Amino acid sequence: MNPIFPQIPSNRFFLLAGPCVVENETMPLEIAEYLLNITNKLNIPLVFKASYKKANRSRLDSFMGIGDEKALKILGKVRESFGIPVVTDIHDVREAALAAEYADVLQIPAFLCRQTELLVAAAETGKVINIKKGQFLSGPAMKFAVDKVLAAGNNQVMLTERGNSFGYSDLVVDFRNIAFMKEIGVPVIMDVTHSLQQPNQASGVTGGQPALISLIAKAGIVSGADGIFMETHPEPSKALSDGANMLPLDRAKALLEELVRLKEALS
Repeated sequence: MNPIFPQIPSNRFFLLAGPCVVENETMPLEIAEYLLNITNKLNIPLVFKASYKKANRSRLDSFMGIGDEKALKILGKVRESFGIPVVTDIHDVREAALAAEYADVLQIPAFLCRQTELLVAAAETGKVINIKKGQFLSGPAMKFAVDKVLAAGNNQVMLTERGNSFGYSDLVVDFRNIAFMKEIGVPVIMDVTHSLQQPNQASGVTGGQPALISLIAKAGIVSGADGIFMETHPEPSKALSDGANMLPLDRAKALLEELVRLKEALS
């Protein structure tokens, strides 16, 4: 059963979408409203996504956030204003309880998916837990991360595919991992935009291949993903984090319409 949307129709997927990070007080609400107008018309259940801080930037001078509590309160305002669930990342045991006050889904970053204390602390909040598969792991290996959450008494867990490291500065998606992770018995999400990152660039700024967003999204749907994750921004070139691999907001409607048609044809 889907821990967020138990009644989702078989011919629909759910969507986790929003900007990479909370940049200011107004942008998250504007993006959430824009996305909700689209997803309501297409009957796509929406979870609004934004990190309240970025703890794993490449460079010390990279933007990390506007302040933890300030950003979390903005996410809480999105949830209250539009009546939609919110997902945000946590990076440390101490963050779990704080983020749980404002978010419905706590997301474990790919780099941290084996951190036992973090997984247990997240599970103990009683929130839905979305674990991103590490770039260094296979799909079947994620069973052990799921087991840690279940052992903590929380059966509300999902897994997200976001590509595997390919050399030093690229990622590649092995779509077998969607099938492998579905065998674990939890919903599986395809993270479209992070799968197109080009990390570890000499400049210290992560690159990306946004022209392939549609391709990866459609392949995720065909491979059986239950949900789609994507980051979007009104002006990706001006985004304060991960702009190089984000979908321009004004292209979200066309992409989602295409994915709905594809999902319906497969159902």
